[in-house]
Amino acid sequence: MFNVVLVEPEIPPNTGNIGRLCLATRSKLHLVQPLGFDIDDRQLQRAGLDYWKEVDVQLWPSFAELVHAQPAEARYFFLTTKTSRPYYAESFQTNDFLVFGRETKGLPESLLAANRNRLLTIPMHGTRSLNLATAVAVVLFEAVRQNAARA
Repeated sequence: MFNVVLVEPEIPPNTGNIGRLCLATRSKLHLVQPLGFDIDDRQLQRAGLDYWKEVDVQLWPSFAELVHAQPAEARYFFLTTKTSRPYYAESFQTNDFLVFGRETKGLPESLLAANRNRLLTIPMHGTRSLNLATAVAVVLFEAVRQNAARA
């Protein structure tokens, strides 16, 4: 239904949990290298439980290669704390790409600068950021909700 992109994820249990979210929503998980762990990591698979083998996962050597392999009309949204535009202000469409950065640093500045009109944030009070798996869940389920309402 949607595409979740993790750019250089670092923590295996987060990726495992996000894999489960993708399976639950029939979304595809795209992992942009380098990863901070081995794809066969025991913690990754433990967090993904026995579902991990069913998750639709694609590994990419770079974000540019992921984009190059998609149709020109593909839409990308970049989640960051460095914007004020809330995720719920966007009208998501099936097959959109929801792009998230590393747990410790977020998305690269160059990617943010090149996509200023596609930056979204999760409004928060009292914290700089949320756990990556939590952030993906918040945005992904809003996208699913919007599209279920249109069906």
